[in-house]
Amino acid sequence: MDKTLINELGDELYQAMVQRETVTPLTSRGFDITVEDAYHISLRMLERRLAAGERVIGKKIGVTSKAVQNMLSVHQPDFGYLTDAMVYNSGEAMPISERLIQPRAEGEIAFILKKDLMGPGVTNADVLAATECVIPCFEVVDSRIQDWKIKIQDTVADNASCGLFVLGDQAVSPRQVDLVTCGMLVEKNGQLLSTGAGAAALGSPVNCVAWLANTLGHFGIGLKAGEVILSGSLVPLEPVKAGDFMRVEIGGIGSASVRFI
Repeated sequence: MDKTLINELGDELYQAMVQRETVTPLTSRGFDITVEDAYHISLRMLERRLAAGERVIGKKIGVTSKAVQNMLSVHQPDFGYLTDAMVYNSGEAMPISERLIQPRAEGEIAFILKKDLMGPGVTNADVLAATECVIPCFEVVDSRIQDWKIKIQDTVADNASCGLFVLGDQAVSPRQVDLVTCGMLVEKNGQLLSTGAGAAALGSPVNCVAWLANTLGHFGIGLKAGEVILSGSLVPLEPVKAGDFMRVEIGGIGSASVRFI
């Protein structure tokens, strides 16, 4: 795919985000688009965000659990960038009605790194050694693609359907909790909505971070000390609207909550 088209599509997705309007799936437009092309489109969209004053604070992997893969009919993980304009504190009001188009919330585990990780060749032991702490997290994903009709190339181009995210206010060392068996409870408006375990995301959230480091390593991109890494949902995606309140609790780690306005 030529550079001009990559830039045009990246600009189109950026405008869609700013104007809160969806676009037709890139994969339905009659031209070939590879995951690599899609990644370059996402970099153009990111370039526009950085030019507007945002800065990168981390990275994410998405579509890691069978529940989410089946829901979206996307059967491999995606990856994207997190910026300082996306992050909220636990309990804070999140203005989805002003910022997002078709939001869905998911509970996951965030990793805060203390050392760089550069793939390929990153192992789970490397991930644990590089992690300062893990924190409960809500990611509120949003697609700029009409009706979430996405293939893997669409979501990678759209910065892995990144919307906003909330970090909990408790952090623990990854060596103090079993990240495979830790259980997750998600509540919406006071009702238990879903449960999951660390094993739901590629067998373990640690596997997810290793996969992300190794995948981005092919593009010459590392995971950096100090970055927030979102490791993928352990539960199905839940559509949310203004007025909803959600809470996630992860055994041995803590909780996070978010109020949508």
